[in-house]
Amino acid sequence: MSASNVHYIDESHRQTNGRSLGATVNEVKEEFKQFAETRIAMLQAEMKEKIGLIKASAPMLAIGAVLGGVAFLVLTGALISLISMAFGQSPWAWFYSFLIVGVVYAVFGGLAGFMGYQNLTKNGLTPERTIQVLKDDKTWLQNEARTKL
Repeated sequence: MSASNVHYIDESHRQTNGRSLGATVNEVKEEFKQFAETRIAMLQAEMKEKIGLIKASAPMLAIGAVLGGVAFLVLTGALISLISMAFGQSPWAWFYSFLIVGVVYAVFGGLAGFMGYQNLTKNGLTPERTIQVLKDDKTWLQNEARTKL
């Protein structure tokens, strides 16, 4: 392209936009401000809904956890008693019963903890969808800024 063609392209671009650089920057700034306010409002609305749901569910979850814990302790006591009866009149019957139940619980607890840890490390805690949306928004903003300048 010759210098005269470049000048012609610049003039054509200026005539179609009809705005100065300052006006364009102010427009982009306002659009970004509106964009950010919209995202924040969406987040606040969603968090209010989630907090309301948690407040409504918390009492029932607490009652369920307490009763579940009590049931677990009662059933554990019954299991220990049942195992101690299998040892007959041995003076070590209760000790062995507690030991057996404790080891079984430790094994299952260890396996559950390991599986949970593996799941967390495999899937991660990074909010991937949110990061992807923000990256897409960044790309869109960059493209908008290029087309407006």
